[in-house]
Amino acid sequence: MSLIAPSILSADFAYLMEDIKEVEYAGADWLHFDVMDGQFVPNISFGYKVLEDIKPYTDMVMDVHLMVLEPDHLIPEFAKRGADYITVHYEAIDDLSATLELIRSLGCKVGLSLNPDTDPHLLKPYLSQIDLILVMSVFPGFGGQSFIESTMESTAYFVEQRQLHGYSYLVEMDGGVSPANALRLRDAGVDVLVAGSAIFGADDYVEVIRQMKGNK
Repeated sequence: MSLIAPSILSADFAYLMEDIKEVEYAGADWLHFDVMDGQFVPNISFGYKVLEDIKPYTDMVMDVHLMVLEPDHLIPEFAKRGADYITVHYEAIDDLSATLELIRSLGCKVGLSLNPDTDPHLLKPYLSQIDLILVMSVFPGFGGQSFIESTMESTAYFVEQRQLHGYSYLVEMDGGVSPANALRLRDAGVDVLVAGSAIFGADDYVEVIRQMKGNK
């Protein structure tokens, strides 16, 4: 059974806290924050104030995905405001080892992400430093995109490396994830399923999360 992390990027911000409490009640485990700067990706979203305001009202894990260039100046603020995981992009940082160490030094779990066209072998030197690998199964920046099939190869690589070397990181997937492919992803070794429109666009949060978890 995979953990379910609804992405609030697809929530209705006029009723954000109501939406969050509803997905928590429905069985969601984590809450996914897609933070975008309009530079690394062609869109902007929200900052740490949203996380800070939400944190006191939910017990879900706060999963922060920084889709920003050179995020070191933002990481301390997200850590201070309640992030549990902070994930950065391989493609966005010059001194990646230093950034990963910064996240850990602030008491957060360390996440690393890659875009669909990035060779997963390039991340091998960093796998021993992380708690989570986030495979983007769409190009980051906008919700509602279709799943890119070739990203299953990256997923298989990270699952294999974890088994070969005894790493303990979680494998997370984000982009085009829905009840239609959740079983396949779980069987492939994905531990955390991020979904935005598939959850927040559903009529019944309980049912869609039940299907994605594989609960009977």
